[in-house]
Amino acid sequence: MEIGVTVNGTVYRRDVEPRLLLVHFLRDELRLTGTHWGCDTSNCGACVVWLDDVPVKSCTVLAVMADGHRVRTVEGLANNGDLDPVQAGFRECHGLQCGFCTPGMMMTSRWLLDHNPDPSEEDIREAISGQLCRCTGYENIVRSVRWAAEHETVEAQP
Repeated sequence: MEIGVTVNGTVYRRDVEPRLLLVHFLRDELRLTGTHWGCDTSNCGACVVWLDDVPVKSCTVLAVMADGHRVRTVEGLANNGDLDPVQAGFRECHGLQCGFCTPGMMMTSRWLLDHNPDPSEEDIREAISGQLCRCTGYENIVRSVRWAAEHETVEAQP
Protein backbone atom coordinates (compact mmCIF):
# COMPACT_ATOMS: atom_id res chain seq x y z
CA MET A 1 0.00 0.00 0.00
CA GLU A 2 1.42 3.39 -0.92
CA ILE A 3 1.56 6.02 1.80
CA GLY A 4 2.68 9.62 1.98
CA VAL A 5 3.95 10.87 5.33
CA THR A 6 5.55 14.17 6.25
CA VAL A 7 8.39 13.41 8.65
CA ASN A 8 10.27 16.31 10.21
CA GLY A 9 9.00 18.55 7.41
CA THR A 10 9.95 16.27 4.50
CA VAL A 11 7.34 14.35 2.51
CA TYR A 12 8.12 10.67 1.99
CA ARG A 13 6.19 8.33 -0.28
CA ARG A 14 6.71 4.61 0.14
CA ASP A 15 5.02 1.34 -0.67
CA VAL A 16 4.62 -0.51 2.63
CA GLU A 17 3.05 -3.65 3.99
CA PRO A 18 -0.24 -2.82 5.72
CA ARG A 19 1.01 -4.41 8.96
CA LEU A 20 4.27 -2.40 9.13
CA LEU A 21 4.59 -0.50 12.42
CA LEU A 22 5.44 3.19 12.32
CA VAL A 23 8.59 2.58 14.39
CA HIS A 24 9.87 0.18 11.73
CA PHE A 25 8.87 2.53 8.92
CA LEU A 26 10.91 5.31 10.52
CA ARG A 27 13.91 3.15 11.35
CA ASP A 28 14.05 0.72 8.42
CA GLU A 29 12.48 2.63 5.53
CA LEU A 30 13.60 6.18 6.34
CA ARG A 31 16.76 5.31 8.33
CA LEU A 32 15.74 7.66 11.15
CA THR A 33 17.16 5.52 13.91
CA GLY A 34 16.77 8.02 16.73
CA THR A 35 13.38 6.50 17.49
CA HIS A 36 14.17 3.39 19.49
CA TRP A 37 12.29 0.11 19.40
CA GLY A 38 12.29 -1.27 22.90
CA CYS A 39 9.61 -3.52 24.27
CA ASP A 40 7.16 -4.15 21.41
CA THR A 41 4.30 -3.88 23.94
CA SER A 42 4.02 -0.08 24.38
CA ASN A 43 5.33 -0.26 27.94
CA CYS A 44 8.73 1.41 27.67
CA GLY A 45 8.05 4.56 25.62
CA ALA A 46 11.42 4.57 23.87
CA CYS A 47 9.56 4.82 20.56
CA VAL A 48 7.58 8.01 21.27
CA VAL A 49 7.18 10.33 18.27
CA TRP A 50 4.61 12.98 17.49
CA LEU A 51 1.76 12.20 15.12
CA ASP A 52 0.15 15.51 14.18
CA ASP A 53 1.65 17.14 17.29
CA VAL A 54 0.46 14.43 19.69
CA PRO A 55 2.96 12.07 21.36
CA VAL A 56 2.30 8.44 20.40
CA LYS A 57 4.13 5.21 20.96
CA SER A 58 5.12 4.36 17.41
CA CYS A 59 5.20 0.63 18.18
CA THR A 60 1.39 0.79 18.48
CA VAL A 61 0.74 2.76 15.28
CA LEU A 62 0.71 1.23 11.83
CA ALA A 63 2.63 3.17 9.19
CA VAL A 64 -0.52 3.26 7.03
CA MET A 65 -2.26 5.12 9.86
CA ALA A 66 0.26 7.94 9.38
CA ASP A 67 -0.66 8.30 5.70
CA GLY A 68 -1.37 11.97 5.04
CA HIS A 69 -0.21 13.01 8.50
CA ARG A 70 2.81 14.72 10.07
CA VAL A 71 5.35 12.84 12.16
CA ARG A 72 8.07 14.46 14.25
CA THR A 73 10.97 12.42 15.55
CA VAL A 74 13.86 13.24 17.83
CA GLU A 75 15.88 14.08 14.72
CA GLY A 76 13.40 16.91 14.14
CA LEU A 77 13.98 18.63 17.49
CA ALA A 78 17.12 20.57 16.57
CA ASN A 79 16.55 23.80 14.67
CA ASN A 80 19.12 24.74 12.01
CA GLY A 81 21.80 22.83 13.89
CA ASP A 82 20.94 24.38 17.25
CA LEU A 83 19.89 21.95 19.94
CA ASP A 84 16.36 22.22 21.23
CA PRO A 85 16.40 23.35 24.89
CA VAL A 86 15.24 19.85 25.86
CA GLN A 87 18.25 18.31 24.11
CA ALA A 88 20.55 20.89 25.70
CA GLY A 89 18.98 20.21 29.10
CA PHE A 90 19.64 16.48 28.82
CA ARG A 91 23.25 17.28 27.94
CA GLU A 92 23.74 19.89 30.67
CA CYS A 93 22.05 17.92 33.47
CA HIS A 94 23.21 14.43 32.51
CA GLY A 95 19.65 13.29 31.78
CA LEU A 96 20.83 10.07 30.22
CA GLN A 97 23.08 7.18 30.89
CA CYS A 98 22.66 4.43 28.33
CA GLY A 99 20.53 6.73 26.15
CA PHE A 100 17.99 4.12 25.13
CA CYS A 101 14.94 5.87 26.60
CA THR A 102 16.25 9.35 25.79
CA PRO A 103 14.57 9.98 22.41
CA GLY A 104 11.14 9.14 23.76
CA MET A 105 11.78 11.13 26.94
CA MET A 106 12.85 14.13 24.87
CA MET A 107 9.80 13.99 22.62
CA THR A 108 7.45 13.76 25.59
CA SER A 109 9.32 16.53 27.41
CA ARG A 110 9.17 18.83 24.38
CA TRP A 111 5.41 18.26 24.17
CA LEU A 112 5.05 19.00 27.90
CA LEU A 113 6.96 22.28 27.63
CA ASP A 114 4.93 23.32 24.61
CA HIS A 115 1.78 22.88 26.69
CA ASN A 116 3.12 23.85 30.12
CA PRO A 117 6.15 26.15 29.92
CA ASP A 118 6.78 26.08 33.68
CA PRO A 119 6.05 22.53 34.83
CA SER A 120 6.52 21.44 38.41
CA GLU A 121 8.51 18.34 39.27
CA GLU A 122 5.19 16.54 39.71
CA ASP A 123 4.01 17.70 36.24
CA ILE A 124 7.22 16.39 34.68
CA ARG A 125 7.02 13.06 36.47
CA GLU A 126 3.41 12.64 35.40
CA ALA A 127 4.23 13.49 31.77
CA ILE A 128 7.00 10.89 31.58
CA SER A 129 5.14 8.29 33.64
CA GLY A 130 4.41 6.23 30.52
CA GLN A 131 8.12 5.76 29.87
CA LEU A 132 10.71 3.57 31.52
CA CYS A 133 14.29 4.42 32.30
CA ARG A 134 16.30 1.61 33.78
CA CYS A 135 19.46 3.65 34.40
CA THR A 136 18.93 7.10 35.89
CA GLY A 137 16.26 6.88 38.56
CA TYR A 138 14.60 9.86 36.79
CA GLU A 139 16.19 12.56 38.98
CA ASN A 140 18.46 13.88 36.24
CA ILE A 141 15.71 13.57 33.64
CA VAL A 142 13.46 15.80 35.75
CA ARG A 143 16.36 18.25 36.25
CA SER A 144 16.95 18.25 32.50
CA VAL A 145 13.36 19.20 31.74
CA ARG A 146 13.40 21.93 34.40
CA TRP A 147 16.65 23.25 32.89
CA ALA A 148 14.99 23.32 29.47
CA ALA A 149 11.98 25.19 30.87
CA GLU A 150 14.28 27.78 32.42
CA HIS A 151 16.30 28.20 29.20
CA GLU A 152 13.43 28.17 26.72
CA THR A 153 13.55 30.88 24.06
CA VAL A 154 10.99 32.07 21.57
CA GLU A 155 13.20 30.85 18.70
CA ALA A 156 13.14 27.30 20.08
CA GLN A 157 9.36 27.03 19.80
CA PRO A 158 8.22 24.88 16.85
